This record gives sequence, structure tokens and C-alpha cells, in this order.
Amino acid sequence: MAKKAKDSENTYFKREEAFRRKHKATILLNDKELEAIEVYCKRYKVKNKARFIRESVMRVVMDQFMDDYPTLFEKKDLDRLRVEDRGND
Repeated sequence: MAKKAKDSENTYFKREEAFRRKHKATILLNDKELEAIEVYCKRYKVKNKARFIRESVMRVVMDQFMDDYPTLFEKKDLDRLRVEDRGND
């Protein structure tokens, strides 16, 4: 039983290590961009700007990945197969 507890503990720590942030990314903003972020954070009570920016960037990245997800057919082939609405008179 002790081994099972130790194994689950090791799995937990491995998972924690995988999600630990250890890479730094620096961005530069102009005055208007910074002002816009500050106004947004104040208006919507964002307390952690780093988290807000990180999650915003990752949301855009993941949305693009979902849009680019491979399908069985290429987009141009699907567009060609689309049936036009002919109207039911």
C-alpha cells in the first residue's frame, strides 16, 4: 500500500514539474497599448496582469490550433462540395 501512495505522489510531482513556468518571455508595448491594458485591468478588476496576458495569448494560440485542426478533406475541396441553397419555391 505504501508503494502505491509513493507512486501517486511521484506522479503528482512530475505533473507539477511539467507545468512549472521556467521560460521567460518579454514583450514591449507602446504607450497606447499599455494604457489600454491598464484601463481594461482596472475596469474588469484584473489583479494579475501577467496571468491575464499569458491566458489571452494562449487563448489566441489554441483557437488558431483548433481552426487549423486537420480534417479528412482540404478546405478548398469542402468549399467545392458545398451545396448552394436553391430555394424551395
